[in-house]
Amino acid sequence: MSELRWHPFHQDWVITATHRQDRTFFPPDDYCPLCPTKAGGFPTEAPRESYDVAAFENKFPSLKTPPTDPAVEGGALLLVRPSVGVCEVVCYTSDHDATIADLPVRQIKKLVRVWRDRYIDLKSRPGVEYVFIFENKGREIGVTLTHPHGQIYAYPYVPQMIQTRHQAELTHLGMHGRTLAADWLRDETEDGRRIVFDYKNWTAVVPFFARYPFEVHLVPKADTPDLESMNDEMLDGLAEGLKELATRYDKLFGFPLPYVMSIFQYSAVHTRLIVEFTPPYRTKDKLKYLAGSEAGCGAFINDTLPEETAAQLRAL
Repeated sequence: MSELRWHPFHQDWVITATHRQDRTFFPPDDYCPLCPTKAGGFPTEAPRESYDVAAFENKFPSLKTPPTDPAVEGGALLLVRPSVGVCEVVCYTSDHDATIADLPVRQIKKLVRVWRDRYIDLKSRPGVEYVFIFENKGREIGVTLTHPHGQIYAYPYVPQMIQTRHQAELTHLGMHGRTLAADWLRDETEDGRRIVFDYKNWTAVVPFFARYPFEVHLVPKADTPDLESMNDEMLDGLAEGLKELATRYDKLFGFPLPYVMSIFQYSAVHTRLIVEFTPPYRTKDKLKYLAGSEAGCGAFINDTLPEETAAQLRAL
């Protein structure tokens, strides 16, 4: 069962998806549902003996088309609606033990083009209002399938946090005639202390306002709102930037660094695509937990200086 319930205090929808309690949870070492199906073996989600990059619908989706009927009836205040939408899985490679840092650039170039293809398709579907591409990497994040993969959610609404971003961007464009991302990246570049690397048409930066100690934003130098608007040069630059950043992350503490990767994009002139990475580690053996201030009030506390963490990543 899956449905959307309205949160009147947050002015946002909450997805209730009870069937996800039964999703695969740390399968045995000799079986991975995201690996290719072995000849004579138990079928996986990839019904082939090999694949390059694979994309398919999530077996345990939070959103689906057609949706199931809601479990309850709503009211004037307690609204409920079907959780129509799409949830997809994107497997980066058939190599179970690889990470983005391990993949050759040519493989990551294929991946970003798969992202672009799925984004264009999903955003064109009736009822889809926002398409979010993301990756959860590492057990510390809550990952239960270790095969290298990401996900795509096609929402039937624009989440409140995304609305807040867009309103800030629209206000800035109206006041200054330039995008917020353009002015922010200009200031970061002129300062220079938080730049991790500058690569062709992309810049990696620990933002002035970083919420996590080793948070990094990968930003195109031009006002490019989404993957659909990117040419081959931009897509290749993104792939190369992802490889460079992932490699630095894995060198930071000497192990594959867990993170959440979020691709924020929208087909509108006021915005610019930004790929955000938020790793949970603050030192080699200490995690950054989201406790009372963050979880309760949404007020983040960063235990480090962005200028110092950027210098650490830049030196790798």
